[in-house]
Amino acid sequence: MHNNVDTLFANLWDNYLSVTPSAVKVHELLGSTQQDDVINDHIALRTFNHSKIGLEKLAAHFLAVGYKECGEYHFEAKKLYAKHFEHSDPTKPKVFISELLLEQCSEQLQSIINRMIDQIDPSVVENDNFLYSGTHWQVSHEEYKTLLTESEYAAWMAAWGFRANHFTVSINYLNNFDTIESVNQALKDGGFALNTSGGEIKGSPEVLLEQSSTLADEFSVKFSDGEFAIPSCFYEFALRYPKADGELYTGFVAASADKIFESTNAR
Repeated sequence: MHNNVDTLFANLWDNYLSVTPSAVKVHELLGSTQQDDVINDHIALRTFNHSKIGLEKLAAHFLAVGYKECGEYHFEAKKLYAKHFEHSDPTKPKVFISELLLEQCSEQLQSIINRMIDQIDPSVVENDNFLYSGTHWQVSHEEYKTLLTESEYAAWMAAWGFRANHFTVSINYLNNFDTIESVNQALKDGGFALNTSGGEIKGSPEVLLEQSSTLADEFSVKFSDGEFAIPSCFYEFALRYPKADGELYTGFVAASADKIFESTNAR
């Protein structure tokens, strides 16, 4: 496991960029030339609630570099459970980890996923690079399509494996933008398609968090039966509001996160 939080995030970022080339353009659109004001609010990772690779196995890598558990979330329609983690240094990105509750899924889905997980060497879960190691299994495009009919989340995970599903620009730190509306407009003017599920803006000042996101890039994946372009990763944008004590809200809003998951939906 890593012992340096910055090294961990640098590696997660490089891995994310390798399948999300649009992220560079986002920085050019939103960042100011005087300084690097594109600050990462949080990242998200996905997994399955299997003893070998469950949420807690991923979380251990963040706990090892100073993170602590802060909140839990339930997404009943998508059959997901999640937790978020914060670092003792508030300038470090927050981390959102979710897992698909396999026992709530069909036998067909469980069979495909369990066959994938069986191919993982248990020792790799401890490796420094595990959180950005991609897939550890062979899966066919046909199996991907089968998973897609039941769970977009499961299909994405089967294709991409372990990596940051998205990074998030903190609008609070941008010099050239004050509102999420102005960020969204700049993105659309720059040719980006936004996730409109639940509206372009998820959340509100009343729940202390507003979020939006691009639709995931299309990127080529080598399946066992050929190479196909499918949705990879996306970029999110978050504006946080102060709580009654004046401190910025640091949690997440389940109703909004539910719609953000759909940024990787096949289209």
